[in-house]
Amino acid sequence: MGIAILGGGLTGLTAAYYLAKKGHQVTIFEKEKTLGGLASGFKNNNWDWYLERTVHHLFANDDDILNFAKEIGFNKIFFKEPETASLYENPNDKIQISNQIQNLKSKFKILPLDTPLDLLKFPYLNIIDKLRAGIVIAFLKLSPFFSFYERQTAEEFLKKYLGKSGWERLFRELFRKKFGKYAGNILSSFIWARIKKRTKKLSYVEGGFQVLINYIVDELKSLRVNVLTSCEIREIKKKGERYFINSQLFDAVISTLPTPVLTKISEKIFPEDYLSRLKKVQYLHSLSLVLETERTILEKTYWLNISAKEIPIMGIFQQTNFIDKKYYGGKNISYLGWYVGTEDRLWKMEDKELLDYVKSYLNKIFNFQFSIFNYHVFRAPYTQPIFNKEFLKNKPEFVTPLKNFFIANLDMTYPYDRGTNYAVKLGKEVSKLIL
Repeated sequence: MGIAILGGGLTGLTAAYYLAKKGHQVTIFEKEKTLGGLASGFKNNNWDWYLERTVHHLFANDDDILNFAKEIGFNKIFFKEPETASLYENPNDKIQISNQIQNLKSKFKILPLDTPLDLLKFPYLNIIDKLRAGIVIAFLKLSPFFSFYERQTAEEFLKKYLGKSGWERLFRELFRKKFGKYAGNILSSFIWARIKKRTKKLSYVEGGFQVLINYIVDELKSLRVNVLTSCEIREIKKKGERYFINSQLFDAVISTLPTPVLTKISEKIFPEDYLSRLKKVQYLHSLSLVLETERTILEKTYWLNISAKEIPIMGIFQQTNFIDKKYYGGKNISYLGWYVGTEDRLWKMEDKELLDYVKSYLNKIFNFQFSIFNYHVFRAPYTQPIFNKEFLKNKPEFVTPLKNFFIANLDMTYPYDRGTNYAVKLGKEVSKLIL
């Protein structure tokens, strides 16, 4: 069977691998010059390793991608336990907290919240609220998925069981930073999945995720998969039972494209009511700023959530507190990230304007000036679906109204957040639908 896979990210690459192993003739269409989608990397001239355009790591329980790597003979994944923490505004400068960054202004504190002991030491909740928080987090971590998670929002759930103080101190700003105006509508299934999935131990690919992607592509070429890059699809047509894409006919199609992109190029083949449903799904877009600096922004922390209301940054990831800076030309590498709408001023900013905007807030947090050698700005549309009740009604499924036309995109990782593990899982699952 001739199969077209739309999109050369990890979902498409994985699906292509399993389908080619079955003997199908597979063609991958990728709009960009490089394969790998959101996990693809870039490399400066003096770097030994690739760096992803947005933050990437694996959790210790990301079994789908870890098992897939083993299956194809890839053995360059390693594990570490980097420090994670949150930045808080300190309502009482007299509160003394040990092991703080010396150059952090007294208005702010960086606090770890990874362990029960961290929670007990957390200075901004009383003992009753700490115990409530511990019980709720343990319940979310240990419980299976329950349908009642989809009958209430995360805010309703957390306020009810954590109490107002627990919600405001531990979660409110994280939801606002991630989902903006949609924060109050996000289902509690999302927070269940986030807590359920997260592990202290994280893993990374030796050389960067692009090394894994390149390895998979080599495997595909050995299986005679036709890989077309810099190849944008503007329209899909139907000819009888087959599909006409870029002057080629195919027996089956798997779309890994973002749903809004798919609906645009498939308007002539899908029923109007089906397209209308898919178009109701709402999204935010990823905005990532990568900084190369002389000194490290964070001394020890890799993953810093920004829980300070007045700092309009979702998080800071000090890559070189996870991966040695020697692989990046000796420079300190950090990510700053946001999820924004197209109407958001950050999305519309020129790159230099965004850099200046960020520097002004970093100067509010830290007592030192940054020497920035280089910076990179990356924008990726439709990366964060809004997991509200409307999403449940309208999200795509593998099977569509058209015979042998399948969807496998990152909307379908729900209730889990998008990631390389679920990209691989989707690719393998959709490949099973084509015999």
